[in-house]
Amino acid sequence: MIFKLKDTFEEIFTVKKETYEGFISVFRDNNPLHTSQSFACDKGFKGIVMHGNILNGFLSFFIGERLPTKDVIIHSQEIQFKNAVYLNDELRFNAEIIGVYESVNVVEFKYGFKNKDTKIVAIGKIQIGLLT
Repeated sequence: MIFKLKDTFEEIFTVKKETYEGFISVFRDNNPLHTSQSFACDKGFKGIVMHGNILNGFLSFFIGERLPTKDVIIHSQEIQFKNAVYLNDELRFNAEIIGVYESVNVVEFKYGFKNKDTKIVAIGKIQIGLLT
């Protein structure tokens, strides 16, 4: 199998304006926490908070484009949001393989996103299947 226990992966993602605007355009989530500077600041944030599900898009990119094979499908994923993400934040993504199950062609990862201040913004697990 091409995946080994404890293998690690790293990627840098930036939450760009076109990603933010594209998310709103496609999914129409105009909640004021994500669209109003004054609302977000009144709620204790330093600015408009990016949609947490933008990080799911980064996960999809990682699985679909950065693994050593394209023969994969996401079975499940879990994400816990720990801190807000803001426009133009640069996020360091790290993933580690925590399970390889050859008999069923499954690989499990734990992952995390940290901002430039090394503050954890999200953590989780993702399970993929290897297509035969």
